[in-house]
Amino acid sequence: MKPTITLSPLQHKDVLQIAIGFVFDAQTKTHVKGFAGVIWSQTHKTFYVPYSAVTLNALFHYFKNLGYYIDYSGFKKVPSTAPKPVKKRATKPSKEVLYQGLSLTNKDLLKQFINYLKGKRYSESTIQVYGYFILRFLAYQGERVFTDWTTRDIEQFMSDVVAKEDYSISSHRQCVSAFKLFTLFCGLSGFDATHFERPKKSKYLPVVLSAKEILTLIQVTKNLKHRAIISMLYSGGLRIGELLQLKPEDIDYERGMITVRMGKGRKDRSVVLSDAIRPLLSNYLTTYRPKGFMFEGQDGGAYTASSVRKFLKASCKLAGIRKAVTPHTLRHSYATHMLENGVDLRYIQELLGHSRPETTMIYTHVAEKDLVKIKNPLDVAVGRLTNMGNGEEKLLISRGEL
Repeated sequence: MKPTITLSPLQHKDVLQIAIGFVFDAQTKTHVKGFAGVIWSQTHKTFYVPYSAVTLNALFHYFKNLGYYIDYSGFKKVPSTAPKPVKKRATKPSKEVLYQGLSLTNKDLLKQFINYLKGKRYSESTIQVYGYFILRFLAYQGERVFTDWTTRDIEQFMSDVVAKEDYSISSHRQCVSAFKLFTLFCGLSGFDATHFERPKKSKYLPVVLSAKEILTLIQVTKNLKHRAIISMLYSGGLRIGELLQLKPEDIDYERGMITVRMGKGRKDRSVVLSDAIRPLLSNYLTTYRPKGFMFEGQDGGAYTASSVRKFLKASCKLAGIRKAVTPHTLRHSYATHMLENGVDLRYIQELLGHSRPETTMIYTHVAEKDLVKIKNPLDVAVGRLTNMGNGEEKLLISRGEL
């Protein structure tokens, strides 16, 4: 007789959880603790994981593959005490939880697809994103044999997962790209996403800091490493990934250049080293003596993007900046200020490492140099009428003051 795992609703810390019950034995306990995200509740004396339909499904398949009988009858009617859903972007299930719930066949299929992407020389970040969407699709299909999949299954996945979980337009585009490659890889008739159209990109104007805000941001940042990072991001117009991969030897102090290696699109490029930043970098290098990377974490590896975002947020608060600032905001600010300073758009494109001039053109919409010279048409009209009256009295447009 198969050992039984009981999955039941548990209200803990005012949140619905999945309690994992079993008759104690050492092997089963090891299997339970082996599921990603499992927590022991001292209060309820049980193991549990946060509830979601995806996690419940993953638990079912995880224990089923280990040879257990799963009793989840308690979830056929979720208790009325369950918290009401909050209207916010859904939390995405972790890769570990999804992967553990896959069948051995689908795990193997996912590995083959990842190797297929590597063979096509896609970047690691692209492989991570595409792989996650296909992982979610495999988990969504459950036990269905992949030879039974159809294009309609992809459309249903887009509706039930991508749309309902409120993925951004950018993520939706990446999802479509992932399926275009995945269906080519599978080579199944009737399972084809090559004709799918990507949704149009949202055209938001970038957030830009003023030159004064940039200087204030640097000044209020007391930590030497943090101050050097902010200064480098802005003065070089660097992407966060490019900065974190910089090595000390990539900075040529004699020529006054920074070499950005394998930036977006696997392109090397050079950017100008700011004269103002030289004393700061010299102080930083003398103090920290980095070896592998220009900016290293505590373990000697590259500094993390999450750490940069964290201290940047704190520095913005100290500087009294209320705009939504990210590391990429500093790159936007660099490009906009270059344009306002009269630098030709073609040079800015080269410095930013943009493949297409259309990408750089966005900064023409936020640069203030020429916009401030444009007169408002209402001001022009008022001026003309005032002049027609021989300039004796200035025309006012308030109702009570004509």
